[in-house]
Amino acid sequence: MKVVPNIISIFRICLVPVFIAVYFNDDNERKLYAVAVYALASFSDFLDGYLARKYDATSNMGKLLDPLGDKLMSFSAMVCITIDGIIPFWAVFFAGIKELLMGVGGIVLHKKARTELLPSNLIGKTSSVVFFLVCVTLMIFINIPRWASTTLISLAIGLTFIALASYLIKYIKIMKENKDVAGDSSQSKTRQHERT
Repeated sequence: MKVVPNIISIFRICLVPVFIAVYFNDDNERKLYAVAVYALASFSDFLDGYLARKYDATSNMGKLLDPLGDKLMSFSAMVCITIDGIIPFWAVFFAGIKELLMGVGGIVLHKKARTELLPSNLIGKTSSVVFFLVCVTLMIFINIPRWASTTLISLAIGLTFIALASYLIKYIKIMKENKDVAGDSSQSKTRQHERT
């Protein structure tokens, strides 16, 4: 059972090319089918997290695969919507910058903090849900005004940056705590040396 959440995460990653292929299909109902694939991927995101918590099956691999599958699907959906001319290109650019900062920054801070990878927090999950709802809305309502689509995607991207800031604050707090512990340990060793 402990490997099941990771298998589900891998399954979600495999759904990414399926989503892209369905989205650009010639079928008149292609966007509804794409929404169905996207919804299945989002449900799998909930399912693997639920199983990992219920059966205490969390792992560093899972903490990597879970957000990776979520981000690949969300970013693919945004790219498809952009190619379709529904949202401006700059939205993809800023979303890409955010994901780059999240990925590189997370690895660097993880090594500096010398702790396990942080699981997705409430803000991160909320931003993912909002992003999903926005993308689904933009795929279903094809005649939505450009200003409305731009406003919606701006809101979704803004929330992802807030999530990024929350992870950064958490890592900085961990780094400070580790530094304080290391400092106390060093002072204790110094006092012991002076006594001898």
